[in-house]
Amino acid sequence: MIHLAEVGSDTPTAIAHTLETSTAATSLVLNRLETAGHISRQSHPSDRRKVVVTPAPASIASAYEHAHPVIDGIDQLTATLTPDERSTVAGFLGGLVHVYEEALRDGT
Repeated sequence: MIHLAEVGSDTPTAIAHTLETSTAATSLVLNRLETAGHISRQSHPSDRRKVVVTPAPASIASAYEHAHPVIDGIDQLTATLTPDERSTVAGFLGGLVHVYEEALRDGT
């Protein structure tokens, strides 16, 4: 759902690639999301052999509604930091991202 919230609509195959999972596993998840009303599937506009998955607007709104208090809290916390503290936190988070990227690149 996060991917669909970011891109709007996508094909099941592209979603599987993004999630780095099989198309079969992705289809199972999409079936559940569709049954729950979180997504819909339509024929691709230019290639009728393909399907496009679109998130339900209410599901996207609900996700943002739940995330909004966290985002506000982070904004409030960030506002209390001095410029030096912000620099330290930014350096730490940048290093953390680097560690994750290296681990993913190495396949660990």
